[in-house]
Amino acid sequence: QVQLVESGGDLVQAGGSLRLSCAATGSIRSINAMGWYRQAPGKQRELVASITSGASTNYADSVKGRFAISRDNAKNTVYLQMNSLKPEDTAVYYCYARLITTQYLTFARDYWGQGTQVTVSS
Repeated sequence: QVQLVESGGDLVQAGGSLRLSCAATGSIRSINAMGWYRQAPGKQRELVASITSGASTNYADSVKGRFAISRDNAKNTVYLQMNSLKPEDTAVYYCYARLITTQYLTFARDYWGQGTQVTVSS
C-alpha cells in the first residue's frame, strides 16, 4: 500500500534550477530516512542526497553546494532543490524511503518511486 509519488522533473538550461518533490503515502508509522538517487543513460544508479529522521544529511560530492535536501515530516514529503544545474546532472531521479509500516512494526523496509526525468541542456 505504500508508494512514493515524485514530481518536478523537467527540461532546463544549464545554470537553471528545479525543485523535486516526493510524497510517501500509505500506512506509514515512521520514516527512518528519505533521499534521492539518479541514473544517467549507461550508468549505475547513484546516491544524490539523503536525510534521516534526525535531519542528518548526506550529499554526493558532485552536487555539494548546488543541491539541498529538505523534508516535511508532517506530510511525509522530501524535497530536492537543485541549483546551478549542469548537463552532467541529466538523469532519471528516483525517490527513496526507508520506513516502518503499521503492519510490520519492528522492521524497516525500502521503497522506491517511479522516477522523474531531469534534462539539462547546454
